[in-house]
Amino acid sequence: MMNSIKTNGLGRLFKQLKSAWSSPAVPARSCSLATCTPKNRNDALHPLWQSPLTIPGGTRQSPINIQWRDSVYDPVLKPLKISYDPATCLHIWNNGYSFLVEFDDSADRSIIVGGPLENQYRLKQFHFHWGAINEWGSEHTVDSKFYPAELHLVHWNAVVYPTFEEAVMEGDGLAVIGVFLKLGAHHEGLQTLVDALPAIKHKDTVIEFDVFDPSCLLPPCPDYWTYAGSLTTPPLTESVTWIIKKQPIEVDENQLEAFRMLLFTSDGEEEKRMVDNFRPLQPLMNRTVRSSFQIRQLLDIEAQYSDHAQQIRP
Repeated sequence: MMNSIKTNGLGRLFKQLKSAWSSPAVPARSCSLATCTPKNRNDALHPLWQSPLTIPGGTRQSPINIQWRDSVYDPVLKPLKISYDPATCLHIWNNGYSFLVEFDDSADRSIIVGGPLENQYRLKQFHFHWGAINEWGSEHTVDSKFYPAELHLVHWNAVVYPTFEEAVMEGDGLAVIGVFLKLGAHHEGLQTLVDALPAIKHKDTVIEFDVFDPSCLLPPCPDYWTYAGSLTTPPLTESVTWIIKKQPIEVDENQLEAFRMLLFTSDGEEEKRMVDNFRPLQPLMNRTVRSSFQIRQLLDIEAQYSDHAQQIRP
């Protein structure tokens, strides 16, 4: 959020975060249409987002719709260097809103550096957002296109801040890599996670999850967009440098369905499926989305293809 928030407010804000991520959900909506519209997506919102929740004066809220033509190529952007130690993986747990895989962040063993970042950042955890159906689920969109799910790898600036909790409150405190998931081929790396999900079906269940390298969930293409944004769950602090990978990864239908078999609810409560756990899109305001790749060249190729198609049309 803004730097004016005092450290003694951390406890209150993180109680809000815990409460929000523990909110129950309504049963998943079915959709009989071949392609569901954004309106249907908004109707399916988790109760956390069914009433306005804003940051007073906030100007860098997330997620956003990324427009290819409006993003700006920045030749200064460096390649993002990722170095994860699989041995730092600790456990996987259902927190009542998503499932998190958490890592030992007490030392610089799993880090990212470069890209738009001035310092190196330590990996804290990763989690996913997904929809009840394949027509939606991602938090960010590209040219208003939804993906069925989105991965977030959350890192914090341990060079400047002594703890993750303090980094959350500062404008350069966090760096989150976003990766879109699309329906396609079976993903062998993701299957290791999928196999563990039945053990954490209910809210507040935790199991050990050792020796996992999350770099297997990253696409091979190095291209990305980046912009200054916020957490997408309360307290919605404006502390995130977002790095959104251009290329999605492919997962199969059964793997997505395994996500949807998790529950928002604890053992013994009425079962409510964990679906549609995403925040609605937020206005871009006066921000610029930068890209690490040349967009104009891609658009020129697209235009040439379109012109050629027009010429050969009978």
